[in-house]
Amino acid sequence: MTCLPEKLLSGYQSFIKNHFLYKTAHYQQLADEGQKPEVLIIACCDSRAIPEMIFNAKPGEIFVLRNVANLVPPFSPDRQYHATSAALEYAVQLLEVKHIVVLGHAHCGGVSTALKETCKSLISDDFIGQWMSLLVPAAKTVVDNKALTVQEQQTTLEQLSICHSLKNLESFPWIKARKDQGILSLHGVWFDISSGELWSMKQETGHFMRVEIRNFAV
Repeated sequence: MTCLPEKLLSGYQSFIKNHFLYKTAHYQQLADEGQKPEVLIIACCDSRAIPEMIFNAKPGEIFVLRNVANLVPPFSPDRQYHATSAALEYAVQLLEVKHIVVLGHAHCGGVSTALKETCKSLISDDFIGQWMSLLVPAAKTVVDNKALTVQEQQTTLEQLSICHSLKNLESFPWIKARKDQGILSLHGVWFDISSGELWSMKQETGHFMRVEIRNFAV
C-alpha cells in the first residue's frame, strides 16, 4: 500500500493545526457522548457540492448520506446490499433524526447520464446505468418537452430527482410513520454551484423558490 498523496497529508496537517487543536473539547465530547444529529442530508457524491460547507455544519450536527445524484430507491426488503437504505434506517431508527433533506445541485453528472440514457438502452451490468435507471421515466418526460433547452432539461431533471427521492422516502414504512406522527419532516433543496444560490422546494407544488440571503452588517 502506497503512502497517501501529499495533498491529503498536508491537508491533514492543516486540519490538526488550524482546526482540531482549537476544538479538542468538542471532539472529546463527541467521542464520549456519541453523535446526536437532528438532520440527515442525502446529497450527491459530487466534490463541488459539500453539505457541511453549504450549511456551515460542525462535526456531529448533520448525518450525511452521499451517492450518485442524491437518489433514494424505493423500499425493497429483498435482503440484498442496500447502502442507501441502510444509512436511512440507521439515521431514522437509531439516531432518530428530526429532518431529512434531499440536496440536489446544478451540473450533476449523474443527471446528465440519465438524460443521455433516454436515447439508448441501459447496460445491465453497468453500475451507474442501473442506478440512474431510477430516473429514466422522469428523464423521458423532460426530453420529450421540446420547449426546454438542453440546460433547462438538466436543471429540470435535477429538481425532479429531488421530488422523486422525497416520494420514495415515504415508501419506507418507518419514515412514513414518523412523518405522519409529525416527528419527522422531509425537505428538498437544490444548490447552484456557480452562484451559491440555494433553492427550497415547496411541498404543496413541487416548485423551487430561492432562499433569500439575509442582510449582514459589515
